Amino acid sequence: MKLASDSDGDEFALNLTSMTDIVFLMLVFFMLATTFVDPEKALGIELPGAASASDAPAEELVINVLEDGTYVVSGVSLDADGLRARLAEAAQRGTDTPVTIRGHRLARHEAIVTAMDACQGLGLTNLSVGTTPRERG
Repeated sequence: MKLASDSDGDEFALNLTSMTDIVFLMLVFFMLATTFVDPEKALGIELPGAASASDAPAEELVINVLEDGTYVVSGVSLDADGLRARLAEAAQRGTDTPVTIRGHRLARHEAIVTAMDACQGLGLTNLSVGTTPRERG
């Protein structure tokens, strides 16, 4: 009985198929995971806390008031006139459209009142103020 020896010239081959599959799956996972990042978290808005805070429904119009007083609606930066135009579009869809104003905790109160006044002037009366849950203690 003849046994095969290592001196036949056969080279050792490492099968990399499994490792390639794992690297590909990790790449797909990380690409998909980054698409689910909340775009509003990228704005850097620090909301004040409230005990009755809740998440916003999907059909709701969310106005983010940044610390410098600019407005961001659906990822678009707006000034006061642009905000009024965007709210006019929402009012045409229906005056019962829920609007949440999420003001940075250090934003000027005047900017938040301007947003509320624009909503009221266009008949959008279903307003709420965005907050984050406050730790009790």
